[in-house]
Formats: sequence, C-alpha cells, structure tokens
Amino acid sequence: MTHTTDRTVLDHIERLVAEEKALYHKGSVSDEEKERLVALNVELDRYWDLLRQRRGLREFGKNPDAAEVRPSSTVENYKG
Repeated sequence: MTHTTDRTVLDHIERLVAEEKALYHKGSVSDEEKERLVALNVELDRYWDLLRQRRGLREFGKNPDAAEVRPSSTVENYKG
C-alpha cells in the first residue's frame, strides 16, 4: 500500500472481499483455493483491525497514521 488512509484501507478490504466472493461463488473449491480463503480471512481481519485502530486514534485526537497492520497472531487471538 502507498500512503495509508481510511479510504485505501477500505479499498483493500473491498478487493479482498471481492476475491473471497468470487471463490465462494465458484461452488466447489480446490485445496489451494481453500488455503487462499483462509489467508483472505486472516488478511481481512488484519485490515479491519487497522481501520478500527485508525478510527480509535482519530477519536481520541491522535494521529491515525500511527496505526499499523498487526501480525495475524495478534489479530486472530482476540477474545470477544
């Protein structure tokens, strides 16, 4: 990604969702495509997390550019 803004993060999320939908709409998916779906879901979680970080920083008067894409190990282990 180039300079990160909320829009660039959302655009990236939209591309990931489009790819995910295309794979699901195929009907049956290969093992390779199943692996790609898992990777897409992890990346989606990471970028939704980035967007939430940016919005939270902005809400509290801080620079949203301080937000970073966190490792999947961090994002995937959140407890609800």
